[in-house]
Amino acid sequence: MRCLALILFVGILPLCGVAQNQPKLVVGIVVDQMRQEYLYRYESKFSPGGFNRLVSQGFMLRNAHYNYVPTETGPGHASIYTGTTPAIHGIVANDWYDRTLKKDVNCVGDDQQTPVGSTKGGKVSPARMITTTITDELKFATQMRAKVVGVSIKDRGAVLPTGHMPDGAYWYDGSSGNFITSTYYKTELPAWAQKFNQQKLADQYLALEWKPLLPIEQYTEVSVDDSPYEWKWKGKEKATFPYKLSELRKENGNYDLVANTPWGNTIVAEMAKAAVAGESLGKDEITDFLAISFSSTDRIGHGTGPNSIELADTYLRLDKTLEDFFTYLDKEVGKGNYTVFLTADHGVAEVAQYMKDKRVPAGYFRPAYVEAGLNEYLQKYFPGKTIVEKITTEQVYINQQAFEGDPRATGIDLLVATDLITKYLLSTDGIAQVYTLNTLRQASFDEDGIRGKVVRGFHPKRCGDIAFVLEPGWYSWGGVTGSTHGSAYTYDTHIPIVFYGAGIKPGASAQFHTITDIAPTLSVLLKIKFPNGATGQPITEILD
Repeated sequence: MRCLALILFVGILPLCGVAQNQPKLVVGIVVDQMRQEYLYRYESKFSPGGFNRLVSQGFMLRNAHYNYVPTETGPGHASIYTGTTPAIHGIVANDWYDRTLKKDVNCVGDDQQTPVGSTKGGKVSPARMITTTITDELKFATQMRAKVVGVSIKDRGAVLPTGHMPDGAYWYDGSSGNFITSTYYKTELPAWAQKFNQQKLADQYLALEWKPLLPIEQYTEVSVDDSPYEWKWKGKEKATFPYKLSELRKENGNYDLVANTPWGNTIVAEMAKAAVAGESLGKDEITDFLAISFSSTDRIGHGTGPNSIELADTYLRLDKTLEDFFTYLDKEVGKGNYTVFLTADHGVAEVAQYMKDKRVPAGYFRPAYVEAGLNEYLQKYFPGKTIVEKITTEQVYINQQAFEGDPRATGIDLLVATDLITKYLLSTDGIAQVYTLNTLRQASFDEDGIRGKVVRGFHPKRCGDIAFVLEPGWYSWGGVTGSTHGSAYTYDTHIPIVFYGAGIKPGASAQFHTITDIAPTLSVLLKIKFPNGATGQPITEILD
């Protein structure tokens, strides 16, 4: 009997070993501008193998949020992969004002680099991100043997997730229809990427006509097709189906038009497949990492708002793209051999004009008007001086040079200017709260509420001297069509987080979690170090 028991025990060990193995591949998927509620809104129309596969077979967090402002693409991708917020990782916006350079800088801009694979769009690197990512830590843990690759339409969607030491980061070049990189990563595109570009998929997609997947009357979850709240493409009298891309491409950015259609997501998925094959991801005992960011949902969402048939159709098509991609991974990596997480970099506001027309409080904030009005107001107190240097991303940068040579420069005059600016802002329509630099420095990093989100998004070397928060439903935007994001409110913070695959138990949770919990969860799953600035915590419901 003891021999039989030993045989049975030894026979069971390999099965236990398989169950406990780390994934051969981790796939991080970011759907740009995706609200959590989209998983519910379109659930009945999603296929079993796309979004619903993740939800039904994986673990979904129903109450996951961004815990800082601004809720933008650059900070979002950085926070997902670093496990911390802009106050620590340094990516405080997509673009921010650099006081030293006296100009706006891009979150991944790097003039020391040049494009590879194109003559445009490649002066980028992760240099401005000042902490490590989960992908960096995977590299360290495996003595650089793990492969890390990122693919996106947007450069920042590929650059920030892959960290500082990837095997490649590739993004779509709207001037050529190709995927490119920069000299930070490589001096030439790898053979597999060149071969992919030679297919000219962008031209194939631009020869298509965009028509709804379903009969248009079945899109009951959203508004009518002919809506006054949507941008009109050049060459179109109305923002309505169908869209004959071959006729519209010349006036609408040529190759860049692909990103404004569902096929922007398709071409990213196809490039991701090429990366899996070309880099042999998930083919050995060392865990690899593939970071994918689907940006066309954001491009379309900005133009049409969250209640358009165009956006609904984009999500139904993305669902099919995901189904196809997961089927590919099942075959190439093996079902049960990979782990997926899916999330978003931010949500989106309702179209403000639509809200106003429905008698719901909302509005448009014009930073340039407020900046001009504020400087005019301050002339009464500081004649001949320009006190406000810049207003951007709901930050006020005070012109410190205006006080140079004044013995009270760091004292009374600066305090008076700060107080006057605060009072002016609070009297401005659409502004809800104003926070001075001193107030933010004295606040706790873990503070709840709106001020806590401002604190966690505020890096003193890169942000302004005063931060303000708009009222719910208000945002900075150029017109009455389309929408945007960036606020501290739930329509921008509440996003999906779903884990699926190796090491993940099925289920769901309504407990509150933050976006910064993803990277520590992966650290525990992969048994590696947390990113060096991580402030989030592992999601124990998923791993226990």
